[in-house]
Amino acid sequence: MKCEWVRENITLQVYGELADDARHELEQHVERCADCAAELKAEQEFHALLSQERASEPTPNLLAASRMRLQEALETAEQGRFWHRLAFDPANWLRQVRFSPALASAILILGFAGGVGTSYRVLAHPPQGSQTGTTPAPAEASITGIRSITQEPGTNKIAIKYDTVSTLETQGSMNDQRIQQLLLFAARNNYNSGVRMDSVDLLTQKPDVSQVRDALIYSLRYDTNPGVRLKCLEGLGGFVKDDVRVRDVVLEALVNDSNPGVRTEALRLIEPVKADGSVRGVLMTLAAKDQSQYIKSQARTMLAQLPEID
Repeated sequence: MKCEWVRENITLQVYGELADDARHELEQHVERCADCAAELKAEQEFHALLSQERASEPTPNLLAASRMRLQEALETAEQGRFWHRLAFDPANWLRQVRFSPALASAILILGFAGGVGTSYRVLAHPPQGSQTGTTPAPAEASITGIRSITQEPGTNKIAIKYDTVSTLETQGSMNDQRIQQLLLFAARNNYNSGVRMDSVDLLTQKPDVSQVRDALIYSLRYDTNPGVRLKCLEGLGGFVKDDVRVRDVVLEALVNDSNPGVRTEALRLIEPVKADGSVRGVLMTLAAKDQSQYIKSQARTMLAQLPEID
């Protein structure tokens, strides 16, 4: 037995996921190999350390941000690696399933549950055309992605193609609840940055809607595409005076955003509220030590225009 195989399966051994024959072979090898024995001991100690305290649940924002970053990475990742491995090295894949009954059971259960869930959605909620011949928007959990968003020139009509089991399409105006739900989903979850841009662009037409404003705040904080973040600033600009949440997220973008254009636009948006205490504090910090000479200069200019505090 090779050390490489042992080290690949040590984690399964620690969690009790190896089949009896594989576990016996691994234990026999570890008794003869000092390096692998040390590796097993380290893994066991690490597992014991993790078991001492219960891990805290991630926040919804962290989960959504992580999902968006993963989707963005998948968009640019090299395709076909998994299928290449499966086609050209099936023995290794099958060996992993053989030595991991829990994995094999999980695959079987997931396949069965997926089939039952799909059948339930089809039987319980069959597609029904509206008066305009389009299908109603499904629940967000059943949407796998937004394929495209288009607005008919010169009209208020918006067409959105989205994927469930197959690609569907719904049409309506910005006042249509179905359209708003799909746009909100696309802004937060879609892997295609162009679709997110189109969605946010349309959402900026309705920034007075609470859910829309929340989505713009979220995308300004977490979207990886600077063009999308600029669009969010465009939609939020009119609320910097009256909404403290908007003011805070614009200040966050001014201080932390990696894109100079986003920071410059955020600086412009806080001009009307530069006398606010939190804004003044940020401007003082930027004027003192910001790495951008333009931001530093503009912050000093804005501070010089403010009345002195008694």
